[in-house]
Amino acid sequence: MPSIASRYKYLDALTTAFVVILLVSNLVAQKVCLIGPFPVSGAVLLFPITYIFGDVFTEVYGFAASRRAIWLGFFATVLLYLMGAITIALPAAPGWHNQQAFAAVFGFIPRILAASLVAFWAGEFVNSYTMARLKLITGGRKLWTRTIGSTVVGQAVDTVLVITLTFVGTVPIRTLADMIVTGYALKVGYEVMATPLTYLVINWLKKAEHVDAFDHHESFNPFSFAGK
Repeated sequence: MPSIASRYKYLDALTTAFVVILLVSNLVAQKVCLIGPFPVSGAVLLFPITYIFGDVFTEVYGFAASRRAIWLGFFATVLLYLMGAITIALPAAPGWHNQQAFAAVFGFIPRILAASLVAFWAGEFVNSYTMARLKLITGGRKLWTRTIGSTVVGQAVDTVLVITLTFVGTVPIRTLADMIVTGYALKVGYEVMATPLTYLVINWLKKAEHVDAFDHHESFNPFSFAGK
């Protein structure tokens, strides 16, 4: 049986874009930006788009395509972190004086690294699982209930995990709770505003690819790669 990517024209391009956005989000995540009165990670500007991609993968191509993209993104992020650590550890060439700046950008703190990977993996799989299940429950109707509903659940898992694992024990509980609520509200609001664009992309892809996947017999095990 041909692989899932070989059956569709745009799936590989979309998966590549998903991985690139994920990697860029990780690179800019270390800067704390001020949006109005709210201090937020730079990742908030881009990372929520990965959940839109997750919705597109699951709605159009099925849970197996989303699972494939999540694992590719996970391993690409691990490679980014690993190569950052190795390159920082290597001695700088004579005359190159940017070691400190380079280390500031690519010197991921191990605790943040672990928190990001765990939160991304769990949040994305919960998002895709919720999307696929809601599609079966609604019979493919009311797309907005799936795009928003899956984000509400998936981003809750992601935000609680990444902020708790990163900051618990270092900031007061009240501050931790404020960070979770603010980050969660921004991420969910981002996807709600993007719903019209998500509709356009999904509807166009369904027509272009001649597919509208329903995961009636799909294994939702994130470690299973025997998808349709």
